[in-house]
Amino acid sequence: MTRYIKPRKGEHVLHNSVRWLTKHGMSLLGSRVLTVRGRKTGEPHSNPVNLLTFEGERYLVAPRGETQWVRNLRAAGEGQLRVGRRVERFKPVELADDDKPALLRAYLKRWKWEVGMFFDGVDAGASDEKLREIAPGYPVFRITA
Repeated sequence: MTRYIKPRKGEHVLHNSVRWLTKHGMSLLGSRVLTVRGRKTGEPHSNPVNLLTFEGERYLVAPRGETQWVRNLRAAGEGQLRVGRRVERFKPVELADDDKPALLRAYLKRWKWEVGMFFDGVDAGASDEKLREIAPGYPVFRITA
Protein backbone atom coordinates (compact mmCIF):
# COMPACT_ATOMS: atom_id res chain seq x y z
CA MET A 1 0.00 0.00 0.00
CA THR A 2 1.40 3.39 -1.02
CA ARG A 3 1.28 6.13 1.63
CA TYR A 4 0.32 9.61 0.45
CA ILE A 5 -1.19 12.49 2.41
CA LYS A 6 -2.87 15.05 0.19
CA PRO A 7 -2.45 18.73 1.07
CA ARG A 8 -5.38 20.11 3.03
CA LYS A 9 -7.54 22.90 1.76
CA GLY A 10 -5.67 26.20 1.93
CA GLU A 11 -2.19 24.67 2.36
CA HIS A 12 -1.27 25.80 -1.13
CA VAL A 13 -1.23 29.38 0.17
CA LEU A 14 1.46 28.50 2.73
CA HIS A 15 3.44 26.45 0.18
CA ASN A 16 3.30 29.28 -2.35
CA SER A 17 4.48 31.76 0.29
CA VAL A 18 7.43 29.57 1.35
CA ARG A 19 8.29 28.91 -2.31
CA TRP A 20 8.22 32.65 -3.11
CA LEU A 21 10.37 33.59 -0.09
CA THR A 22 12.91 30.84 -0.80
CA LYS A 23 13.03 31.63 -4.50
CA HIS A 24 13.84 35.21 -3.53
CA GLY A 25 16.71 34.22 -1.24
CA MET A 26 14.98 33.90 2.15
CA SER A 27 15.46 30.28 3.24
CA LEU A 28 13.25 29.32 6.16
CA LEU A 29 15.23 26.91 8.37
CA GLY A 30 16.84 25.18 5.40
CA SER A 31 14.01 25.48 2.89
CA ARG A 32 14.78 25.09 -0.79
CA VAL A 33 12.71 25.16 -3.94
CA LEU A 34 12.93 21.75 -5.56
CA THR A 35 12.38 21.74 -9.32
CA VAL A 36 11.92 18.43 -11.10
CA ARG A 37 10.86 17.56 -14.64
CA GLY A 38 7.38 16.03 -14.69
CA ARG A 39 7.32 12.35 -15.58
CA LYS A 40 4.25 12.72 -17.81
CA THR A 41 4.48 16.23 -19.25
CA GLY A 42 8.22 16.87 -19.14
CA GLU A 43 7.41 20.32 -17.75
CA PRO A 44 9.28 21.59 -14.67
CA HIS A 45 7.40 21.44 -11.36
CA SER A 46 8.52 23.27 -8.21
CA ASN A 47 7.83 22.58 -4.54
CA PRO A 48 9.24 23.91 -1.28
CA VAL A 49 11.22 21.24 0.60
CA ASN A 50 13.31 21.06 3.77
CA LEU A 51 16.93 20.16 3.09
CA LEU A 52 18.35 18.10 5.95
CA THR A 53 22.09 18.06 6.60
CA PHE A 54 23.09 14.97 8.58
CA GLU A 55 26.61 13.69 9.25
CA GLY A 56 28.04 15.76 6.40
CA GLU A 57 25.51 14.60 3.79
CA ARG A 58 22.33 16.29 2.57
CA TYR A 59 18.92 14.66 2.28
CA LEU A 60 15.36 15.27 1.17
CA VAL A 61 12.63 13.58 3.19
CA ALA A 62 9.05 13.28 1.93
CA PRO A 63 6.87 13.54 5.06
CA ARG A 64 3.67 13.16 3.02
CA GLY A 65 4.86 9.92 1.42
CA GLU A 66 4.68 9.12 -2.30
CA THR A 67 4.06 12.68 -3.48
CA GLN A 68 4.22 13.88 -7.07
CA TRP A 69 7.69 15.37 -6.49
CA VAL A 70 8.91 11.98 -5.22
CA ARG A 71 7.53 10.17 -8.28
CA ASN A 72 8.91 12.81 -10.63
CA LEU A 73 12.35 12.75 -8.97
CA ARG A 74 12.54 8.97 -9.32
CA ALA A 75 11.57 9.16 -12.99
CA ALA A 76 13.79 12.13 -13.89
CA GLY A 77 16.84 10.95 -11.95
CA GLU A 78 17.87 14.54 -11.36
CA GLY A 79 16.59 17.79 -9.93
CA GLN A 80 17.49 21.31 -8.88
CA LEU A 81 17.52 22.97 -5.48
CA ARG A 82 17.25 26.73 -5.35
CA VAL A 83 17.65 29.51 -2.81
CA GLY A 84 17.55 32.95 -4.36
CA ARG A 85 19.77 32.99 -7.44
CA ARG A 86 21.80 30.00 -6.29
CA VAL A 87 20.71 26.89 -8.18
CA GLU A 88 22.26 23.49 -7.54
CA ARG A 89 21.72 20.55 -9.87
CA PHE A 90 21.81 17.15 -8.21
CA LYS A 91 21.20 13.47 -8.64
CA PRO A 92 19.13 11.69 -6.00
CA VAL A 93 20.05 8.40 -4.36
CA GLU A 94 17.04 6.84 -2.66
CA LEU A 95 17.77 5.21 0.68
CA ALA A 96 16.74 1.73 1.75
CA ASP A 97 14.28 1.56 4.64
CA ASP A 98 16.92 0.17 7.04
CA ASP A 99 19.03 3.29 6.44
CA LYS A 100 16.25 5.75 7.36
CA PRO A 101 15.76 5.64 11.17
CA ALA A 102 18.58 8.03 12.14
CA LEU A 103 17.62 10.41 9.32
CA LEU A 104 13.93 10.39 10.23
CA ARG A 105 14.92 11.10 13.85
CA ALA A 106 17.12 14.05 12.80
CA TYR A 107 14.36 15.33 10.48
CA LEU A 108 11.80 15.18 13.28
CA LYS A 109 14.16 16.93 15.72
CA ARG A 110 14.53 19.80 13.27
CA TRP A 111 11.02 20.10 11.80
CA LYS A 112 8.53 18.26 14.02
CA TRP A 113 6.68 21.54 14.61
CA GLU A 114 6.04 21.69 10.84
CA VAL A 115 5.70 18.04 9.77
CA GLY A 116 4.79 16.18 12.97
CA MET A 117 1.16 15.83 11.86
CA PHE A 118 2.33 13.53 9.03
CA PHE A 119 4.07 11.12 11.44
CA ASP A 120 1.02 9.84 13.36
CA GLY A 121 2.40 10.53 16.82
CA VAL A 122 5.91 9.26 16.09
CA ASP A 123 8.55 11.77 17.17
CA ALA A 124 12.33 12.06 17.47
CA GLY A 125 12.26 10.07 20.72
CA ALA A 126 10.87 6.97 19.02
CA SER A 127 12.89 3.76 19.05
CA ASP A 128 14.90 2.67 16.02
CA GLU A 129 12.45 -0.22 15.67
CA LYS A 130 9.46 2.15 15.45
CA LEU A 131 11.26 4.41 12.96
CA ARG A 132 12.22 1.34 10.88
CA GLU A 133 8.56 0.23 10.99
CA ILE A 134 7.30 3.52 9.53
CA ALA A 135 10.25 4.00 7.14
CA PRO A 136 8.55 2.49 4.05
CA GLY A 137 6.03 5.36 4.09
CA TYR A 138 8.68 8.12 4.02
CA PRO A 139 10.89 8.30 0.91
CA VAL A 140 14.35 9.71 1.64
CA PHE A 141 16.90 10.82 -0.98
CA ARG A 142 20.59 11.61 -0.52
CA ILE A 143 21.68 14.57 -2.64
CA THR A 144 24.71 13.88 -4.84
CA ALA A 145 26.58 16.04 -7.34
